[in-house]
Amino acid sequence: MLNKFFIEEHVKNALNEDIGFGDITTDYLTNEGDILSCSLNTRSDGIFCGRDVFECVFKILSPEIEIKFYFNDGDAIKKGNKIADIKGAARYILMGERTALNYIQRMSGIATETNKYQKAIGEYKAKIVDTRKTTPGFRAFEKYSVKMGGGSLHRFNLSDCAMIKDNHIKYAGTLTKAVEKLKQHISHAHKIEVECDNIEQVKEALDCGVDIIMLDNMTLDEMRACVKLIAGKAVVEASGNVNLSTVHEIASTGVDIISSSAIVAKASTLDLGLD
Repeated sequence: MLNKFFIEEHVKNALNEDIGFGDITTDYLTNEGDILSCSLNTRSDGIFCGRDVFECVFKILSPEIEIKFYFNDGDAIKKGNKIADIKGAARYILMGERTALNYIQRMSGIATETNKYQKAIGEYKAKIVDTRKTTPGFRAFEKYSVKMGGGSLHRFNLSDCAMIKDNHIKYAGTLTKAVEKLKQHISHAHKIEVECDNIEQVKEALDCGVDIIMLDNMTLDEMRACVKLIAGKAVVEASGNVNLSTVHEIASTGVDIISSSAIVAKASTLDLGLD
């Protein structure tokens, strides 16, 4: 998901934003040839994520910096664990510290939050998935983090899948008209998903032969009735009012997918630091 060239381009832009015309603190406090040794430690339990991005920050600044990792992306980490040892030019380690931490603290936080949701689903088949409510310019990193946390992925962008929402239906006139028009134009490789507010819309969506039906902000009883009606004829997604206290009950209705923006938008950063 995160190719080397993509990471490098993103990190270069981040470093350019942070360093600007120079690190006026580090440049005047360090000498050429000064060597610094430090460790990346976690002060919180969670799921580690962002190893390659963290390394890329320092390698761009100085290819000679040595980093030895003790954990991989997706690994569970405990408060007090040493994640990595870093050794190299003091100037570049100090210069890159904040940018490197910004990436992995955010990515590890998302992976950790996602893992909580997937675990809360428990014995049911449902998968927790993300949404397009992501940080502009950071979507690929956030979606990668969801995957590393044990979650699954929804659309990467608007060209991945045709998703008909309430405003699309209002604009087209009816759900059926919206589906019919899309089927005239989209590729055979694309799927069609429809957001449904009630069982009547679900029936109409089934009659149209859509691939995915989203049950939007329905009660548990409504979701169970819709799952029974759909009976495997389409993938069933539940959305709305999804949080850690509700996700298990939503999964119990038999839905295939539970989408939530909370695993990204409301995830806290994980407390990681260089010592």
